[in-house]
Amino acid sequence: MAGIQGYNGWRWIFIIEGLATVAVAIAGKFLIADWPETSRFLTSEERALVLQRTSQDTEEVKMDRLDKRSGRRILMDWKICAGTIMYFGVVNTGYGTSFFTPTILKQLGWTAIRAQLLSIPIYITASIATLIAAFCSDHLRHRYAFTMMGICLATVGYVLLLAQTSVPVVARYIAVYLITVGGYITQPVCLAWLNNNLGGHYKRSIGTAMQIGFGNLGGIVASNIFVMSQAPTFPLGFGVSLGLLWLCGLASTAVFIGLWIENRRRDRGERDHRYNLPPSELENLGDDHPRFRFVL
Repeated sequence: MAGIQGYNGWRWIFIIEGLATVAVAIAGKFLIADWPETSRFLTSEERALVLQRTSQDTEEVKMDRLDKRSGRRILMDWKICAGTIMYFGVVNTGYGTSFFTPTILKQLGWTAIRAQLLSIPIYITASIATLIAAFCSDHLRHRYAFTMMGICLATVGYVLLLAQTSVPVVARYIAVYLITVGGYITQPVCLAWLNNNLGGHYKRSIGTAMQIGFGNLGGIVASNIFVMSQAPTFPLGFGVSLGLLWLCGLASTAVFIGLWIENRRRDRGERDHRYNLPPSELENLGDDHPRFRFVL
C-alpha cells in the first residue's frame, strides 16, 4: 500500500490498526454487558448463578463507600505501592522488545521489512505462553511462581544479549523469544495478582488505576535507554532492562512474603479485633476484613 494517497506503507499500518481498534471499541460499547444482571446473552438461571457465585466470592469483603477512612486505607496500602513497582519493572521489557527485536532479526541477514514480518512468530509464541500461564495460574490459584518463571526466562535472554558478541546470531534470536515470552507471562500476572488482593469496588478500581498509571512510566524508561549509537549491542538498554526486571522480582518476593505472613496472622485470629469496629466501618473494610485471605 506504499504510495496510496501519498502515504508510506508504515503509515497505512497505523491507520488500519487504529481504525480496527476504533471499530471494535464502538462495537464493544453495545456488546459488552456492564453487569451480570443486565446481560442479554445469559438466561435468568445463568444470571442468578453468576450473582450467587459473585456474592460467595466477595462474602463480607466490600468497599462500596468512599469516605475518609476508606480513602486512607487505599492510599496507605503497601500492596498497591509494591504492585506498582512490580509492574514498573516488567513493563519496561514489554516496551523494550519493540526497540531491539528488528535489530536482532536484521543481524540474521534479513531486510528491514522481512525482519518486521518475522517478528510476528515471536509475539504469537508469547501470546500462547501467556494463555497457558494464565490458565495454570488460575487453576492453581497461585501467582508468585508464575511471575518468577517469566522473570527467569527473560533473564536468560538478557544475559545472552549482553554477551551477544560471544554467542552466535541464532542464540540472539532465541534470546528474543525468551525475553518476549518471559515478559508476556509476568506482566499480566502482576496485574491480576494485585487485583485479586484488593477487596471492594473502590479499592480495586483505584488500586488498579494507580498500578497501571504509575507503572507505565517504565515505558518512558524503555524509550530512552536503547540508544541507537549503541546498536546493535545496546549494553545500556539490556543492562537497565535486566535490572528493572529483577526490581520486579524483588517486589514480587516482598509481596509474596508479606501476604503469606498476613494470612498466617489472620488464621491465628490476630486481626479479629476488627470485628469490634462500628458496623458501618466493618462492612467497608475491603481486604482489611479479617475473613479475607490473600492469593499467593
